[in-house]
Amino acid sequence: MSLKYAVLAALLEGEASGYELSKLFDVSLANFWPATPQQLYRELERLAGDGLIEARVVQQERRPNKRMFTLTEAGRADLRAFSAAPPRRPTAIRDELLIKIQASDGVDPGTVRELIEERMSWARGKLGRYERVRERLLAGRSEEEYLREADRVGPYLTLLAGIGFEEENLRWCERALSVLGRRVALS
Repeated sequence: MSLKYAVLAALLEGEASGYELSKLFDVSLANFWPATPQQLYRELERLAGDGLIEARVVQQERRPNKRMFTLTEAGRADLRAFSAAPPRRPTAIRDELLIKIQASDGVDPGTVRELIEERMSWARGKLGRYERVRERLLAGRSEEEYLREADRVGPYLTLLAGIGFEEENLRWCERALSVLGRRVALS
């Protein structure tokens, strides 16, 4: 999959500037499809050139003018076709920390613990951000009410996947630290 479909899906939320899309990626899409602002801006240009999105310029007085992007009908059709097709391949984990852990025998256990504790800190931070997004989406409603009443449930379902991913990261970190602690105690 390319960044193309992540951007098109983000624009389902409505018209947005490149800056707003970048922020949306930071708080929601980054849990499963990260992108830098430079990548986003390049992709927006490509999508506009392909007729899948439209751009309009908004004049601003004390700031540079900004471009606002919306999906075209062609973009919606392309996104519907993409969404209906099965994924090309299953998810694969590519994680530098896991390579380091794989090769960590013989490394100072304190150093390995620090790496895992850093991952835990990142996971807790992301969980905090995801919970704030969840609260904003629910806006005082129960999850059941939201899922019954909301126009779109896709953003909530992907948010749940991100929450689950970070919760599993924390479980693994706790288990790894426990194993390392027992090994150090035995030596």
